[in-house]
Amino acid sequence: MTLQTDVLVVGGGMGGVAAALAAARAGRRVVLTEEYPWLGGQLTSQAVPADEHTWVEEFGVTASYRRLREGIRDYYRDHYPLTEAAKAKKDLNPGAGMVSRICAEPRVAAAVIESMLAPFRSSGAIRVLERTRPVSADVEGDVVRSITVAGVDSGERTTIEADYVLDATELGDLLPLTGTEYVTGFEARSAYGEPSAPAQAQPHNQQAISWCFVIEHVKGDHTIERPADYDHWRSYEPEYWGAPMLSLTAPDPRTLATMSRTFTPDINDDPLNQTADQRQAAGDKELWTFRRIIARDLFEPGVYESDQVLVNWPMIDYLDSPVVDVPDVEHHLAQAKRFALSMFYWLQTEAPRPDGGTGWPGLRLVPQATGTEDGFAQAPYIRESRRIKALRTVIEQDLSVDVRGHARPATFADSVGVGMYRIDLHPSTGGDNYIDVASAPFEIPLGTLVPQRMSNLLAAGKNVGTTHITNGAFRLHPVEWNIGESAGALAAWCLARGTTPHKVAEGEGLAEFQTALEADGVELHWPDGVEGY
Repeated sequence: MTLQTDVLVVGGGMGGVAAALAAARAGRRVVLTEEYPWLGGQLTSQAVPADEHTWVEEFGVTASYRRLREGIRDYYRDHYPLTEAAKAKKDLNPGAGMVSRICAEPRVAAAVIESMLAPFRSSGAIRVLERTRPVSADVEGDVVRSITVAGVDSGERTTIEADYVLDATELGDLLPLTGTEYVTGFEARSAYGEPSAPAQAQPHNQQAISWCFVIEHVKGDHTIERPADYDHWRSYEPEYWGAPMLSLTAPDPRTLATMSRTFTPDINDDPLNQTADQRQAAGDKELWTFRRIIARDLFEPGVYESDQVLVNWPMIDYLDSPVVDVPDVEHHLAQAKRFALSMFYWLQTEAPRPDGGTGWPGLRLVPQATGTEDGFAQAPYIRESRRIKALRTVIEQDLSVDVRGHARPATFADSVGVGMYRIDLHPSTGGDNYIDVASAPFEIPLGTLVPQRMSNLLAAGKNVGTTHITNGAFRLHPVEWNIGESAGALAAWCLARGTTPHKVAEGEGLAEFQTALEADGVELHWPDGVEGY
């Protein structure tokens, strides 16, 4: 089957959904493809609650991202038996998690995303090809003529011809398929002079992936069968870790000191008065509340036996290999999941308890939270992608508070959005510990979305023009959404005006495009007085 469309968005994660919505709002026909059952990527199929900056309730995200956040809250108010106090709370945080001001179930986020797409799917403006992945490309010179996708289960192939092709895949899958120039892993210090870069390039040194899962704690013994490779993972201890990874001990991201966390199932806290604030702390000292997605005390008594908690801790980071441009990718994905399963078994059998005992046999997986049979996320959590060789690359010196000597926002004349997060690099497949650098709030340059050579392919996710280091600040949920939204709007803008992304990046109509973005709710600048952390 062959389809024709104005804009093809490959990858239905945060950036892909935002790109499809932006292009459709601008009157363009869109085909959106996605590999996993749920649209939403890291927020849904990867099951990770939104990592956000500290001002998110007031400013610093696009209007459509704000609609997503408020839609999640309204979904709970409309469909869940919240207590009256929880229902009345304007900034409702369903999980009262400490990583984000809106920790919620992945399935609710997926439902809200579907509702945002619904009118466009109904009208035919957006067509979603579900459970498909890209397998080949037809390229002529610097123009992508078409992309062919195949059904994950059926293998049936569909070729989509499009005027613009947006790569919103989690790993930048279109870049090698189309011959688009890209980089992976660590750039050498000589490339950009970044203080945290190594002397030599390390393309296979990438942030670890994690296979997340959701747990609750209820009566009874729910201990799973001991994993066959448990002893291997039980003894696994990186040199710099300070303990076996299957433990409650890991480096502190900001100081690198070895630190033991606490883990207290169904801790007796007050979820109405928990406030996540990354300026103060990472929120990971108590792992039960760190990424909690259901706080049972926010709901009427008896609805939930337990809180529900998303396990995305550094202790399940898979360090053995990247999953980009290496052989045996499926093996490493399976190993990452086996490693996470071993962590779950360790929690059930060996984790220290406050009463001096070991193991929490009442822990069990929560399949209904992830939309899977086993309670593990549908997809691995991806932190780092292939990255285009872009017209502009954001480097450490642009964002680092220490290098810049101040924490005021990093500004760019071609801004198409804003973002904020510390430069937060998890331990890597090359043997590096955390790299965690205080970052300034930043603007997103249009040039980071545009490849140096390809004329009709745009980056729409974590594959934009950053380095390994600055990817650590650009990889979070609202930034990826903003990138995708601006990429979708740029494709529609160029089609409507007969121009190209390269010309806009050079300044032709740039101011008018930025004005159009602002009219559609994209913030291009930070308010006065905002500083990084």
